[in-house]
Amino acid sequence: MKLIAATGMLLMFATGVAHADSENCRKSREYLLGTPGGDQSLTPQAYNDLFKICIATSAMPNVKDAYMLRDGGVAVIPKQDSVAATASTLAQFCDAYPRSVLRFITRKERLTIRSVANVAQMSSTSSTPCKKIKGLS
Repeated sequence: MKLIAATGMLLMFATGVAHADSENCRKSREYLLGTPGGDQSLTPQAYNDLFKICIATSAMPNVKDAYMLRDGGVAVIPKQDSVAATASTLAQFCDAYPRSVLRFITRKERLTIRSVANVAQMSSTSSTPCKKIKGLS
C-alpha cells in the first residue's frame, strides 16, 4: 500500500515538474497563435505539432528552458553551455526530430530577452537543420 502511495506521489511530482519546464513552450504557443495581423509563418496545426516537440525538448537533460519559434524551430537555453553538452543535446534532439531545427540561445542573447515574445520572434535560420546534420534530403 505504501508503495502505491509513494508511486502516486512521485507521478504527481514528476507531472508538476514537466508542467513547469514546459511553461515557456505554452507561453510561446499562446503568443504565436494569438499574434494579431496574421504574423504567423506556419498554420495553427503546425504550431500545435511544434508545441509537442517543444514540450519533449524541455524535458531533455541539458535543457533549462525551451521555446517555440515563429519560423518553426525550437529555441533552448541549455543548463550547461559546454561544447560536449551542446553536442549531446543537439544529437538527442536530431535523433528524435530529424526534420526540425534546434536553436541555442547564447549568453549574450539571454541578456536582451525581456519576454517570451522576444524569443518567439527569433529566427532559427542561422542554425543548421537536423535534416542537414543527419544527411537527409
